[in-house]
Amino acid sequence: MSSLPVCCGAPEEYWPWARRLPGLTFVALNFTPVVVTEAQFRDCGIEPPPSVRRAVAKRQSEYLAGRLCARTALQRVTGQARVPGCGEDRAPCWPDGCVGSISHGEGRAAAVVGRRSDYAGVGLDLEPVIPAPRARTLVPQILTDGEQRRFARDLDAHPGPTLTRVFSLKESLFKALYPLTLTRFYFEHAEVLEWQPDGGARLRLLTDLSEDWRYGRELEAWVAPEQDRLLTLVAVPVQSASVHV
Repeated sequence: MSSLPVCCGAPEEYWPWARRLPGLTFVALNFTPVVVTEAQFRDCGIEPPPSVRRAVAKRQSEYLAGRLCARTALQRVTGQARVPGCGEDRAPCWPDGCVGSISHGEGRAAAVVGRRSDYAGVGLDLEPVIPAPRARTLVPQILTDGEQRRFARDLDAHPGPTLTRVFSLKESLFKALYPLTLTRFYFEHAEVLEWQPDGGARLRLLTDLSEDWRYGRELEAWVAPEQDRLLTLVAVPVQSASVHV
């Protein structure tokens, strides 16, 4: 495998959540937002889409860092160091037989990868904790009325982490379900029902996305703090992907 670019640290494999989900590999690295040259992409063996070639330094470096994480995770899972492509909707295109998700923000990138025989979909989000003043203004846009009542005490005491947790969980939910349903949905179309001290969480759909994913479907999720960030994960086991309610 080619050497790492100077803007990226070494990919690190570990598991940040309290419950270990079998068959999934998580890899993360630190990066510095800089312009990435054609030669640097080429030396890394990564072919960026035209939109990334024309993008600002932050987008170029986060794309490179995310693909490096994904390639390392794919190598752990499949034995082959492959790089997911990029679809027209900017979502990663994973190799046959694999599912995965990539996230990045504030100098940190991560990817989670598994086999399609085990998981129908996975969603990963890495989110810097939103500052309290901004979090308070975003509450009506991100939380449903039910969530605002349910988590009122947490919002009052810890607005930044609480708002970020709901935001990130819904982002991970979208990443897990959009490839399965090809239907876009937004913050008001799902709600967080609860979270536990060990980081476990539960979400419920508030809209119909497809025949299998209708209003009322519930999914498990996981949250892990990492310095001033939160990592959230939604994984859909194959055996539960088409369970109707």
